[in-house]
Amino acid sequence: MIRVSFSCKDDRITGFTCVGHAGYEEAGKDIVCAGVSALVINAINSIESLTAAKFQVQEKDGDIRFVLEDLSCREAQLLLESLQLGLKTIENDCGSQYVKVTVVS
Repeated sequence: MIRVSFSCKDDRITGFTCVGHAGYEEAGKDIVCAGVSALVINAINSIESLTAAKFQVQEKDGDIRFVLEDLSCREAQLLLESLQLGLKTIENDCGSQYVKVTVVS
């Protein structure tokens, strides 16, 4: 299962972690894993390319930890909210046995 946990403070997303593998299908054919990966990488790349927000990102063995340092950047917040929406849609459509999205305040 892929677990994505969004951290929030004062109704703003401060970051997220994404760990695990969906197990929907064998490696190389897992469309759930591919969808989650595409959304996560696109969100990070978009924040880097389209906003002035400062952040830290760490990746190890496919697990990602993203921390937003600039909570005032509205564009970065919008992109993170879009990521959260997309991941929740995958969770709802494919099942929480493959993807679980949580929000921690």
